[in-house]
Amino acid sequence: MTTPQDRGPVFDGVKIGRPATGALTDAGYRSITDLPERLDDLLTLHGVGPRAVRLLAAARLTEPG
Repeated sequence: MTTPQDRGPVFDGVKIGRPATGALTDAGYRSITDLPERLDDLLTLHGVGPRAVRLLAAARLTEPG
């Protein structure tokens, strides 16, 4: 889980970069399970690019549960 104070390059264990992590945190997301089903919707957030979306999608697929 990512806390509001954690603005580093890692979001919930996935290294997506500092801008993407900041954008997701500012939008209220704290973990991969909080993200919308359609991850492409995140591309509208300034700082989140296609690479971050790909990495989050891969992490979602490998997430237990």
